[in-house]
Amino acid sequence: MKRLRFVLITGMIVTSVSFSCNHKNNSHDSDETGKMISQQNDGSILLKLEEATCYSDQVNPSSNTAEWKFSVPKPGRFKVWLCSATRDTNNLSYMTPVKINLLDSNLERRPECDKIVKNSTEVTFPYFRTDSYMGSVYISEPGEYNIQVISEKVTTKEIRNQTQLLADNTRFMSLILVPMKR
Repeated sequence: MKRLRFVLITGMIVTSVSFSCNHKNNSHDSDETGKMISQQNDGSILLKLEEATCYSDQVNPSSNTAEWKFSVPKPGRFKVWLCSATRDTNNLSYMTPVKINLLDSNLERRPECDKIVKNSTEVTFPYFRTDSYMGSVYISEPGEYNIQVISEKVTTKEIRNQTQLLADNTRFMSLILVPMKR
């Protein structure tokens, strides 16, 4: 009986530690990393947290990960912007630097409020949308790519609803890749 209880408790812990933002299994198989995201008409690539495959670790949230698969028909250099919903635009309260991995580019920075997006429909009062410039990446060829964000602010909607994480003032919403013009 004790062994069965141990197995059940262990199973529940493993299940609660691993969640997927888009409700898919947490497989590393590229066919299950979510839908393919394409460039918008202006050339930007919008990567929303709800469309990501997420890996959450409630014991060590600094290793929470969101991954997207996207296609690029026209290569070039892209500015990387991290979008957050926050109550305090002076302190976004990211406890650890956010890591962004794409190809050989590894960006790492603690987000700061570089831009406040006024009249954003993505957030409601008392929250504001803030964008943080994270750096730039170069994509040399058209094709399909995977990008990864590692941060304690990567959470699933279910976890946010259960634990009221919005009370900590800031949440990660999306990543935007904006083509740089010469």
